[in-house]
Amino acid sequence: MTAPGNSTNTRGRRGDGATGLRVVVVGATGNVGSAVVRALGEEAAVSSILGLARRVPDWTPEKTAWRAVDLGDPDVELVPHFRDADVVVHLAWLFQPTHEPVTTWRGNVLGSVRVFEAVAAAGVPALVHASSVGAYSPGPKDRGVDESWPTHGWPEAAYTREKAYLERFLDGFEQRHPDLRVVRMRPGFLFQRQSASQQRRLFGGPLVPGSLVRPGLVPVVPDVPGLRFQVLHTEDAATAYRAAAVRDVRGAFNIAAEPPVDAATLAEILGARVFRLPRPLLRGAVASAWKLHLAPASPELLDAVLRIPLMDTTRARRELGWEPRHTATDAIEEFLRGLRRGAGGPTAPLAADSAAGRVHEAATGVGERP
Repeated sequence: MTAPGNSTNTRGRRGDGATGLRVVVVGATGNVGSAVVRALGEEAAVSSILGLARRVPDWTPEKTAWRAVDLGDPDVELVPHFRDADVVVHLAWLFQPTHEPVTTWRGNVLGSVRVFEAVAAAGVPALVHASSVGAYSPGPKDRGVDESWPTHGWPEAAYTREKAYLERFLDGFEQRHPDLRVVRMRPGFLFQRQSASQQRRLFGGPLVPGSLVRPGLVPVVPDVPGLRFQVLHTEDAATAYRAAAVRDVRGAFNIAAEPPVDAATLAEILGARVFRLPRPLLRGAVASAWKLHLAPASPELLDAVLRIPLMDTTRARRELGWEPRHTATDAIEEFLRGLRRGAGGPTAPLAADSAAGRVHEAATGVGERP
């Protein structure tokens, strides 16, 4: 990942004579976290990784140790985990329960603030934070915006509101801690085979027939105004996070793959036809499913997706030396293959799909549990 002429810190701060960076990954078992742990394990500049997660997995990736930490606990002690670290990569995020925004606010916003403050208190030199394209204010769909585009989110959606709030918090945090290197990663939508079951649970719910989402069986794809967004394979996002951890960079980085995805792209992947659908009809269907607890994704999240801008990724390519290996189409096709097979990964958040699991989802309240 290190290009000629770019400064990379490989020394670390350990007092035992060892070299290499000690990296703590907060939220290390999800879609992005598991991929970042693997990428860091392959990085010669990294000597050790401490993965923090609510549920410690049996998975034993290279260079990695685990600790159980729940950011939703206001009394959680983070400084001991961060002490002597060179970089903290913060990825933890609750997408559910969408019907309980106070719960996600406590975990995502207050939990993230605790992470940031603990990083400063422990004297960690660098923080890499997972922001999102969702932090951006509504913007154009016919061109990419750079990292200077306003980050006020879409205020009605909990996800974008929380991401935007943390952007504002980091503005003040960086002023208070000018010597601390802060990086904000702003990826598009992230997909891989191993995340298929998790993302079906988080956004589709137990009624989504994953095995039927295949070419020839989906007859039509709705095309609504604003349905154009950017996608990235999770492995490519992980290489960008790895570069941000080991390089002497700071600030925000947009990361996404080409081409932008729209209804025509999805229809081509699925062998389907496109039909124009007014936005209110689609929103009404999503709102009904959410209110009836048939699907976990809220209508306000749909509103946000239809308004987010396309991103220009020039800075990431130039300063991180980063290029995605997969196209956006590759990422979606791999994800859909995983969805059809109920694929999963080696951690609790990435657990593979099962009939019993779907029954449990429905019984415990769709959109009502973390």
